[in-house]
Amino acid sequence: MSPFTGSAPRTEEWRHLRLALDSGIATVTLARPDRLNALTFGAYADLRDLLPELARGGGVRALVLGGEGRGFCSGGDVDEIIGATLAMDTRRLLDFNRMTGQVVRALRECPFPVIAAVHGVAAGAGAVLALAADFRVADPTARFAFLFTKVGLSGGDMGAAYLLPRVVGLGHATRLLMLGDPVRADEAERLGLISLLAAEGEAATAARGLARRLAAGPALAQAQTKALLTAELDMPLAAAVELDAATQALLMNSDDYAEFHAAFTQKRPPAWQGR
Repeated sequence: MSPFTGSAPRTEEWRHLRLALDSGIATVTLARPDRLNALTFGAYADLRDLLPELARGGGVRALVLGGEGRGFCSGGDVDEIIGATLAMDTRRLLDFNRMTGQVVRALRECPFPVIAAVHGVAAGAGAVLALAADFRVADPTARFAFLFTKVGLSGGDMGAAYLLPRVVGLGHATRLLMLGDPVRADEAERLGLISLLAAEGEAATAARGLARRLAAGPALAQAQTKALLTAELDMPLAAAVELDAATQALLMNSDDYAEFHAAFTQKRPPAWQGR
């Protein structure tokens, strides 16, 4: 994502989600607890636009994505999205579905790690938002459900058929996307869908702890690691190792690389600058 800005001003208010910034950590909260944080067209659009804006600002070192109330996110709102799409023509439907995919790309392509703090339900699009994060921190109440076939749509929505096999393997992904059955926290952890299982009610706290650890680390190295993890998914080995070599050569010219050597020599912790 480019750090250069044009004429558009910085967004002062996000109307469809809640944003808090503190010490390099952005906390984004889906805040429709009465609807289990079901997504609307506006929520999708805000997520699509927020992530590049935070990336351009350059001050965010980690992002925590969570949901208010009893669950993480129940997916697209049945009335405001599913009902509304029944009246759309193909062009508008394609615009909408492309927008949902742009949200997933923004989560994968932003230069800072994204941590999904999952409690309660993460269903449909909510499950894919968690899937697209770099880390999924969940408590025992978490349950994931890729419900798209249950509403008559392809299970491969929003990049799920691309991402899920790479996280849990093709066999498990086929079962989860074909059947749409819920996966509770213990099974999700066993499959590798959960990065860290927290105590009940502690997913948000554990996610913030991980965010603080990441924010205190070498941001440039983390950003490049995230970029390579995404870019190399579809590369042959020869191309991947060449990209690794070019990336390391660039990072070896960074201030952080020199800082590690200085800190090691002086027997002190590195003071990472992210440059």
